[in-house]
Amino acid sequence: MDGRRQVQWSPTRVDRPQRSRLKGQEPCVVWFTGLSGAGKSTLADTLEARLHADGRHTYLLDGDNLRHGLNRDLGFSADDRRENIRRVGEVAALMVDAGLIVIAAFISPFRADRDAIRQLLPGRFIEVHVDTPLEVCERRDPKGLYRKARAGQLKDFTGLDSPFEAPESAELRIDTSRLGVEDAVQQILDHLRGRQYPERAGH
Repeated sequence: MDGRRQVQWSPTRVDRPQRSRLKGQEPCVVWFTGLSGAGKSTLADTLEARLHADGRHTYLLDGDNLRHGLNRDLGFSADDRRENIRRVGEVAALMVDAGLIVIAAFISPFRADRDAIRQLLPGRFIEVHVDTPLEVCERRDPKGLYRKARAGQLKDFTGLDSPFEAPESAELRIDTSRLGVEDAVQQILDHLRGRQYPERAGH
């Protein structure tokens, strides 16, 4: 017998609206997607700092950081990348249920994987496409990954020999070759306030 059939969801007396009220905010996920070197992690870190300074309860999920623990068993094949994002989506959903504003920075190259998380978090998934041109990302190359990929030391590198499927309906599009970090983050904050995500519950 399939053991999964024996697993049932256990209801709890404390739910997301109660946790949200306690924290004084409406939870959501701000999901940064884009090529390596586009500026995702910098934007995500700055956004969290701004929200934290404003008294918001946040958590930042960063692709490299999670590969040190939760996803350390995964490689960079297409299947492993999909599993990487699936796991992150499930973690993000739990954090939203806990009442947090979650900030996620992942290349997340496949549209279907991002859309699956959007469906997991209806109305609470804000996709930010960091649409910085490939040539700019490669020129920056902060981790030397493009150089290694060009030298044949890295296979299936997104943007070179593995595709990046750009969002078709992202809430925000930011090109960090044209927009500075602070201005870009302010644009995200304005969008959040427009959707009332960071507003304190009951206000």
